[in-house]
Amino acid sequence: MGLLDGLLGHGSDVSPADVARELDGMLVAGEAVQVAFRVVRDLMVFTDRRLILVDRQGLTGRKVEYLTVPYRAITSFSVENAGSFDFDSELKIWVSGQPAPISRTLKRGADIRGIQQAIAGSLR
Repeated sequence: MGLLDGLLGHGSDVSPADVARELDGMLVAGEAVQVAFRVVRDLMVFTDRRLILVDRQGLTGRKVEYLTVPYRAITSFSVENAGSFDFDSELKIWVSGQPAPISRTLKRGADIRGIQQAIAGSLR
């Protein structure tokens, strides 16, 4: 099911330590990864300061786009958890100045509470 989830775009939890190593040089001094998800080659990373979206492009994945969203730019968010017959959860984040939300599908068992804590704890 893991390969199928990846092909369908479902995210899975990634170790914060692994993500910190992968983002070496992108994180500022003292910035800690709280929660991270991988969707095929892409990453959605929640740190204690911001949201980082990593989009690997092309066949080799050498071209990488990093989108940083400061938590203060997040106007609202919604999390839909997996139900009895659903196999995935959905996360939507609305950012100031963007008409459409950032939307990601996460597989069953994803740390939905961690996401909510990461965003809500940073929206002050």
